Amino acid sequence: MTSLQKWGKSVRTTIPVMAGYLVLGAGFGILLRTRGYGLGWALAMSAFIYAGSMQYVAIDLLTGGASLLTTAVTTLLVNARHLFYGISMLERYRAAGRYAPYLIFSLTDETYSLVAAREDLTGAECFRISLLDQLYWVLGTALGSLAGAYLDFNTTGIDFSLTALFLTVFTEQRLETKDHAPALIGLGVSIVCRLLFGADSFLLPTMGGMLCCLLVLDARRTKKGGESV
Repeated sequence: MTSLQKWGKSVRTTIPVMAGYLVLGAGFGILLRTRGYGLGWALAMSAFIYAGSMQYVAIDLLTGGASLLTTAVTTLLVNARHLFYGISMLERYRAAGRYAPYLIFSLTDETYSLVAAREDLTGAECFRISLLDQLYWVLGTALGSLAGAYLDFNTTGIDFSLTALFLTVFTEQRLETKDHAPALIGLGVSIVCRLLFGADSFLLPTMGGMLCCLLVLDARRTKKGGESV
């Protein structure tokens, strides 16, 4: 397979993310523009931060004069889930060689959903998928920022678009696999923690609860000789 064919294959794999990221990135660019930050800021944040939901949150942090401590704690809470993503991808990315640093940096919810479900992917294939996903996000950001400079938008509801994309990817992955236990654990723990801790404090307990439940499930399956989570 030629290099062009390999990239073409990766493009086809990432089409669902492309469709979402162009729209989501544009939404971010538009919102950032309405708060007084132009194309340069939008591109810099998408190139060097590349954190999806955290970039949306960062808009309020930037415009609200948040302290460094508030920014750090908020970032930790919003992106805590990546710790668990990273743990599950540790061995695969360690074997990716020179691609590993970028793969670690560019691991997002949607990229994780594409690479985690396919253990046959090489480091180079994971790199192409990750890079394409970020390029879609950067392109969407640029288009949104430029559009926001010349067009008048009602931005109500734009910040929900990232949640909508994640739900779409989650549903697609659930339909493609016969093992629904991890998904059910995630939903169940999230609902319980939301009820117990409230909307502002349930994220970290949810992540901890999910990790414990998945470790128990994995241990039981391993003991029975079944497939690990």
